[in-house]
Amino acid sequence: MKILYINHYAGSPEHGMEFRPYYLAREWVNAGHEVVIVAADQSHLRQKNPVLQGKTLEQDIDGIRYLWCRTPRYDGNGVGRVINIFGFLFALMRRWRVLKKTFTPDLVIASSTYPLDTVPARCIARDSGAHFAYEVHDLWPLTPVEVGGMSPRHPFIMMLQWAEDFGYRNADTVISMLPCARDYMHEHGMAHDKYHVIPNGVVLSEWENEALPLPREHDELIYRLKSEGRFLVGYAGGHGLANALDFLLEAAAQLKGLPLAFVLVGDGPDKGALVSASRALGLTNVHFLPAIPKRAVPSFLAQMDALFIGWRKLPIYRFGINPNKLFDYMMAARPVIHSVDAGNDMVREAGAGVSVVSEDPTAIADAVKQMMALPAETRVAMGEAGREYILARHDYRVLARRFLEACRRDAGHND
Repeated sequence: MKILYINHYAGSPEHGMEFRPYYLAREWVNAGHEVVIVAADQSHLRQKNPVLQGKTLEQDIDGIRYLWCRTPRYDGNGVGRVINIFGFLFALMRRWRVLKKTFTPDLVIASSTYPLDTVPARCIARDSGAHFAYEVHDLWPLTPVEVGGMSPRHPFIMMLQWAEDFGYRNADTVISMLPCARDYMHEHGMAHDKYHVIPNGVVLSEWENEALPLPREHDELIYRLKSEGRFLVGYAGGHGLANALDFLLEAAAQLKGLPLAFVLVGDGPDKGALVSASRALGLTNVHFLPAIPKRAVPSFLAQMDALFIGWRKLPIYRFGINPNKLFDYMMAARPVIHSVDAGNDMVREAGAGVSVVSEDPTAIADAVKQMMALPAETRVAMGEAGREYILARHDYRVLARRFLEACRRDAGHND
């Protein structure tokens, strides 16, 4: 099968996130399919953007054919990003006129977070006689309306809504990363039988390879805390408002005096404010450490007795959550303290820890005390249950196969 994967923000091991298009495409290539990923050269998600000398750049990455399109530079979520989006869409259609002379896809996937790429993707699919799949990451424009506070009557929001509805009506298959969005999508034009949930996943080889050791600063602190007999609750990831770490600090204030330490690893826009808040609360049981390489994260997680992940209380989460951080936690086989209100809860489903409501410091503190009181063997069993849950449901080798099976089933054949 020949697959055209359109993802504005697609990344790679060379460029950084987002990784989902790369992981799926790599599995398809390994299975004998031919994959072309079309992406923009500018993305706020990547650590490193490709350098183009002309309007496009073609690059082979692990057998995947990447076509990078030149787009305007931008910062933040203002007008510059909107201009960049339209720059990519126009570049995509210009590039298609050249690409179709040598490449006729059997499957065209629109997968750019925002739904505007559904229109050119549908045109390309019709031009090629290909199957059209709409891969939904987030619900746009509902997310910028409910989370970003934009008016549903804003012209750009109304355009996004039209494009999202267009995608649901015209896609042959809808692949949702959100497990509880079927009814919403149906209300916006999707036939119920087009809906398939293919969540994010893990790459087992990344866990089977030897992890990098922790930096000396991290190793020495953890050693000292363990020698003092502290129960260690870890967090690894971004330090931003969305991660609800301010509520974790308030919970830590209620746990002063217990043989307990919170170890927070990472960076982010709100780390300075969190450090200041910790000092203001007089917290000696909270320790902030710098970010570490991705390959060193398993070494950190393995040293913790339990792991914390928290969420804001946002209505948009009613459609489900799909966090890569939680996959890492569960793959590390450590019990999880999950502060969440969402349409799904993998920790509860797997029996992998303790789940409590979001934005409630007392509930978080109680969950920590509950975790500390459990026998060690019970915590081990929770961790193992989480790992088995991820292995059974979130291996990218399985997800890539399910993705194509869904498209074939909707197409009514199994070739």
